[in-house]
Amino acid sequence: MSVRGKPEAVQVVKKRRDSALRALVDGVPYIKFLGIEFDRRGDELTGILPFSEKFIGNPMLSALHGGVTASFLEVTSIITLSWAYLWDDLEAGIIKVDAEGEPNLPRLPKTIDFTLDYLRSGLPRDAYARARINRLGRRYASVQVDAWQDNRDKLFAQATGHFLMPQRRD
Repeated sequence: MSVRGKPEAVQVVKKRRDSALRALVDGVPYIKFLGIEFDRRGDELTGILPFSEKFIGNPMLSALHGGVTASFLEVTSIITLSWAYLWDDLEAGIIKVDAEGEPNLPRLPKTIDFTLDYLRSGLPRDAYARARINRLGRRYASVQVDAWQDNRDKLFAQATGHFLMPQRRD
């Protein structure tokens, strides 16, 4: 769908994408509890974990709790995977926005396993994560995710996850 030169068409597409992402994220209460946000640039997502004192696991080190880090990376993986899974249907207009402005989205992928490497302590500041999909099939997906804080080249954690994909509705 080409929208060049038509500002109103661009706004309709942007609104549809933003609405779908918002519904995807708002559908998981734990994401809201952690305060995780997503920056969307086209089809690419970056997870953002705004720092909160409640995330400190060891006050002596002032380091992020390992469970918070793991949750942040797993959530980023699942939302990125879901976004990629939905992208074609979203762009084709198959995913419709109802009267309340919320799209009818399929279920989220289920985690099969998730292996995390803690590379260094997470500092008391905002964290960012970006997932890469290694394989996205009808039933199975593999994702790698990296997390950093001030410098994208200095990762503080990375993970690999395998997921069972929801069945498509036809």
